[in-house]
Amino acid sequence: MRIAVLGAGVIGTTTAYYLAKAGHEVTVYDRQPGPALETSYANAGEISPGYSTPWAAPGIPIKAIKWLFMQHAPLILRPTLDTRMLPWMMSLLMNCTSTAYARNKGRMLRIAGYSRECLIALREETGIAYDHRTQGTVQLFRTQKQLDHAGLDTEVLAADGVPFELLDREGVARAEPALAAVKDSFVGALRLPLDETGDCYLFTNALAKIAEGLGVRFRYGVSISRIEASGGVVKSVATSEGDISADHYVLALGSWSPIIGRAIGLKLPVYPVKGYSLTANISDEARAPVSTVLDETYKVALTRLGSRLRVGGMAEIGGYSTDLPPARRDTLEYVASSLFPCGDLKAADYWSGLRPMTPDGTPIIGATRYANLSLNTGHGTLGWTMSCGSARALSDLISGRKPDIETKDLSIDRY
Repeated sequence: MRIAVLGAGVIGTTTAYYLAKAGHEVTVYDRQPGPALETSYANAGEISPGYSTPWAAPGIPIKAIKWLFMQHAPLILRPTLDTRMLPWMMSLLMNCTSTAYARNKGRMLRIAGYSRECLIALREETGIAYDHRTQGTVQLFRTQKQLDHAGLDTEVLAADGVPFELLDREGVARAEPALAAVKDSFVGALRLPLDETGDCYLFTNALAKIAEGLGVRFRYGVSISRIEASGGVVKSVATSEGDISADHYVLALGSWSPIIGRAIGLKLPVYPVKGYSLTANISDEARAPVSTVLDETYKVALTRLGSRLRVGGMAEIGGYSTDLPPARRDTLEYVASSLFPCGDLKAADYWSGLRPMTPDGTPIIGATRYANLSLNTGHGTLGWTMSCGSARALSDLISGRKPDIETKDLSIDRY
């Protein structure tokens, strides 16, 4: 089939790769001059199947109120005139129950674990390099209450067969030696040994080159304005270079997917949740992380990417702005300097991106009511983690093959 993939972030590019591997003729369209130049550009660098956790969780409503008044808040609410914000937030709150949390986390672990397997296979097959490490994630708890609450996560991890370790201060220092210097600032951690790290931008660009070798065409600098559909099928897609047509279409535009889908009646419960990052050169190896450390208090991840430190996190709900307030940079610098003072943070690159999040945390993967339109969107903070598995599963569905994992509850039909 001739397939048009809308979006050249990590989700669109991996989708194109697996579709080409399946024998399809694939063209990717993106408004940017190259791949992974928006949300995939400078994310936290985590490939974290074990930490695939919904933001909607028991206790989050109360925590959210407290966070709003913190100096270095992990959650920022910036009210806008966007009428979609409030319904999306209400839906998220409805998922803050123990039952919903266990269901949603189970779904996320399923696709993330599968994605890890697909990434390993891809790496072995292609030799792709992207400053990756396979040394796990440490979820750092600064309070005993956080450590005690980890029991809810470990129950789900154990049920899904995901390896984990609960660490005391000494165990944390063994896993991440640089933290031995600040042992008094935390009480323990949850370590997920199968998690990985890597530069999503490097990966996506390298994979795009590999995909081109399989015949995939990338059309950059092409803005997508609307989808034209009638009679239960997509007829064409209007772009800045005219209408494009294909046998099948994949909508993988992240936070812009609901905007493009709205004109044909697709109500996608995806909303942009803004994240921030700093990228600094490491000048003191002894004070740098080995892999990824996630500070549970501030929801900030600190990741080793080759000779660089990536500091990323926070969740800002406020529409489609990508501005860079100094206060958010202050939070990133504060967390990094308190744990890993290994580089010049004042000279670090400061960036923001819009994560496409669903209220239940699970991406939307699969068919729509239009026979030739599929979705691969809504991955939130875990697009990098879930990219290969999402793309492989969708490629199988489009190709008429049964995916290796259950996908029925990943589609838009669950809403």
